[in-house]
Amino acid sequence: MAVVEQLLRAESDGTISFGNYELPEKKKLEDFKFDGNILKVKTYKDITKLEQNDMFLYESVPGTAVTGFKESEKGITFEVDGPGDAQITVGLEENAEYHVIVDGKNIGPMKTGVGGKLNFSVALGQAPVKVDIHK
Repeated sequence: MAVVEQLLRAESDGTISFGNYELPEKKKLEDFKFDGNILKVKTYKDITKLEQNDMFLYESVPGTAVTGFKESEKGITFEVDGPGDAQITVGLEENAEYHVIVDGKNIGPMKTGVGGKLNFSVALGQAPVKVDIHK
């Protein structure tokens, strides 16, 4: 998968794509209007972070490229790619249980805490990995 050269873009299918793990230094794009929200992305080889209306939404360590990112009241879906394994954190509803499916494999139910954050790892490097997180 190619990185997102413009750092953040809206897709014709109603999703967004963001992240460039090839950048040697941190770049950011702020005030990106999408679907009634204001998005901000920071990305480079060490981290990719997405905020929506100044609230945490996505972070990966190291940096990744994300395509087809779609948030709904039931959860989040996206494809992620990068040069190697990544630790991903997403912002969801507080104190809720979600099912996390990575490349078709259910890695089990996971609960968010008071901050609504959910953490998991993905093995990257071969091909993009599809992630589906839902209640």
